[in-house]
Amino acid sequence: MQTPPPIPTPPPQPVFGMPQPPPMAAPTKMADSAAMRMLLPVGRSGWAIAAGYLGLFGLVILPAPLALIISIVAIRDIRKSKRTPNPKHGMGRAIFGLIVGVAGTAVLISMIVAGALK
Repeated sequence: MQTPPPIPTPPPQPVFGMPQPPPMAAPTKMADSAAMRMLLPVGRSGWAIAAGYLGLFGLVILPAPLALIISIVAIRDIRKSKRTPNPKHGMGRAIFGLIVGVAGTAVLISMIVAGALK
């Protein structure tokens, strides 16, 4: 017995007069895309994200010591994850938080010392 030939699938029909987009390729991991990692915190250490924001807010001096501490934790977390199959990213955010945290903490300490000397 002979098998019938396969029935060709019709091309996608327009919906409300608009053509259908071409079928998408198989989904990939979002963390593999450099563009996605640049726009979204995909594959980033949560500590690095917190350090970046605290560093940004550390420009107003108050959370600077907290940014310093969280940045150190973030750098240790990222370095530790490099030995795992899924390394984390975000070293730039962590270093930004570290630099602003050190500078803000130095300014805060100098303000406290200057106020104590009066």
